[in-house]
Order: sequence, then C-alpha cells, then structure tokens
Amino acid sequence: FYTAYMATLGAGLVLLVRLSLAAPPRRQALAAAGRAVLTVVLGMGLAAPQIGIGRAAAVVQPPGAAPAIVLLNPKITDHSEEVDEQYEGCLSFFDVRGLVPRPLKITAETTTLTGETVTTVYERGLARLIHHEIDHLDGLLYTTRMRTDVVPIPVEEYRQTGQAWTYK
Repeated sequence: FYTAYMATLGAGLVLLVRLSLAAPPRRQALAAAGRAVLTVVLGMGLAAPQIGIGRAAAVVQPPGAAPAIVLLNPKITDHSEEVDEQYEGCLSFFDVRGLVPRPLKITAETTTLTGETVTTVYERGLARLIHHEIDHLDGLLYTTRMRTDVVPIPVEEYRQTGQAWTYK
C-alpha cells in the first residue's frame, strides 16, 4: 500500500513521491515520516518539507547504482574546517545556481526505522548533498550559506561556466 504525494515545482515540473505504509504498525509512524520507498523523479536529494510533508526526513541519491541514503531526524554533529565551494541547485530555486561553500567532511547522526541512532561520516560530494538536505530540515536554503558578495546566477549562465557539479 502506497501513499503518493505530488508537488508542482517551478517551470511546470511535477515531482511524485511514493511512501510505503505497508510496514508493521510499530513502524508506520516512521514510514509516514518519509522512509520506506521514496521515488525521486528529479534532483539528487529531497527533504520532506520541500513537498509539504512536515517531517524531519530526507533522501539523497548517491551516484551510480548505490542505494538511496535515507535520513530520519538527522543532525550534523561534526564537520571539517576544510571547505569546498561549488555551484548548487535546488528544487526550491529551480532556475538558478549558486556558489556555496560547504565542509569537505561531515559527521551526521540519524535514526533508523527501529529507533537506533547511527553515526556516519560523509565526504566531498556526498557530504555536500547530505548537508544541503539537512539544511532544508533546519529551514535553511543554500542561498543562506552563500558568501554575501555572491548572488545566484541563471541556469543558462551556470551552464556556460564549464563548472559542472561533481561528486569529486
């Protein structure tokens, strides 16, 4: 049994998310919070509040065939001093990109479906994606993290920079 959520994004794009609620009763609350099966049609990550679901849940899709990383009640507990500045995009600002400095390494704490706390270290591109989605759960957009002398640029201008996003 699935519940589908649909959100209309900018430029007429539609995002469909499916949440599996077929879990045993004990797990249904967490499944409803965004775990189980989540299909992200666009982007590399999605936080529940972006599609109107008021839960501290997010999903990040690593490159290749790696399974999605599900973040329930995540928080960043540590980060490196060394940062990397790359362009980021977001479903919240679909038509622009911004240069965002982020730590090259973060440590994040999340909750599993069984209620256990798990701590994971993420590096480089994956650290950036995880940090970006956790920011959404904290009510922050990437523009908040940009240097004050930098403004977002249109996607077309970004494409001409030759600086395609990479997991490095």
